Amino acid sequence: MNIETRNVATVAELQAAVEGGHALQVVVSARIANVPSLRLAPGQALTGIDTEAALRFAPGSDGLELSADNRVQGLRLFADPDRRAIFNDTGVDALGRLELHDLTVQGVVQLLARDRVSSGHVEVHDIDIQAADARGFEERPKGYGVEVIPGAFTLWNQHEDRAVTITADLTGLSAGRAGAPVRGSGIFVSGAGEKGGRVIAHRLETGAVYSDGGIAPGTPNRITGGVFVVSGAFVATVRNEGPVTTYGPNDMVLDNWGAVDRWIAEGKVTSYGPSGIGFVNFGTLDRLEINALIETFGQGSRGFNIYAGTVRSADFQRVVTHADGAVGIQISQPVGDITVRRGIETWGGMGDSLVKGVVLRLAAVALSIKPGGSARKITIAGGLITHGEGVNPLELHGAIDSLEISGGFAATGGGFEGI
Repeated sequence: MNIETRNVATVAELQAAVEGGHALQVVVSARIANVPSLRLAPGQALTGIDTEAALRFAPGSDGLELSADNRVQGLRLFADPDRRAIFNDTGVDALGRLELHDLTVQGVVQLLARDRVSSGHVEVHDIDIQAADARGFEERPKGYGVEVIPGAFTLWNQHEDRAVTITADLTGLSAGRAGAPVRGSGIFVSGAGEKGGRVIAHRLETGAVYSDGGIAPGTPNRITGGVFVVSGAFVATVRNEGPVTTYGPNDMVLDNWGAVDRWIAEGKVTSYGPSGIGFVNFGTLDRLEINALIETFGQGSRGFNIYAGTVRSADFQRVVTHADGAVGIQISQPVGDITVRRGIETWGGMGDSLVKGVVLRLAAVALSIKPGGSARKITIAGGLITHGEGVNPLELHGAIDSLEISGGFAATGGGFEGI
């Protein structure tokens, strides 16, 4: 079978090749500027001839619209940061197989299953989103007293029918730069809640992610996540191969509302804003492995929290917080085994922190088991250390079947009376 291929180097050539729908393989051989929004017909592919191939979309316009069975590869795509560089037509019956490979992007990548779209598979590999701003997209999943701002990369099945399933394999996703984060969430994968349409992903693997939700300080009902698996998303393996950093208020670094078999973080997990959490779980997580430091700097920014759902086992390298109200590890639900290999250390006292949409006063306790929280086994090597005045290393209001702490307790600001 002969596939018609068109090489294009101008806007006119690009439009003619794409809009005619006859060329199934469109090859970009130059840097093309001031490109109007384009729609790929079903079955079309758009690729770059070399590393210089680029499309810069016209100011104020969205970029490349996918339909079904499209492949986009080896290109640089630039839209305004608050516009969609890549999005999809929700008026087709099925996505078929959408493939995005080896792309450098400015603007939001947004793939939605809604309206007529009722099935499809998404392959995304090696996408670097240099800049994007998703704060203007007002459709946001809601739960646990908050709404979530979508991400620079968003894959979201919005159908209420649980039978509607989108499958995916997502690797090599990066977003933002150190000191120049994307706005809104970073990487966002979501279904339509616990009873709605599902996203089932074999892998979700990220490189470096830097995000800032731009949420006004003191806002109690809005959050973002650097990497966020939202309700209705089922992921076999999440792997963060690079650092994940958030900068603003209520910016979680790693957040799970969905169902994940195994979540592995190889890069440092860092939160700078108030009420940002290193890793927070509201869903179901079988195995969590954090092989780098979790460190938070904002008021009320905890290291690890579980407020709903459960975690069967979690292994942390080390957890450090630096502000008032910033608990090291806080458990409010039954969990299995928790291991920390190099201790938990906090540097704050009493302060405000956002908890399920409500601002509460918390002390920066190293390890806190709240009422309703319990664990089969907790093992801490490297000790529990607090530096805030009157802050206890350990707060125990729940049940622990087996507790082993080596490296001792230290409350340099006083404390211990509440243990």
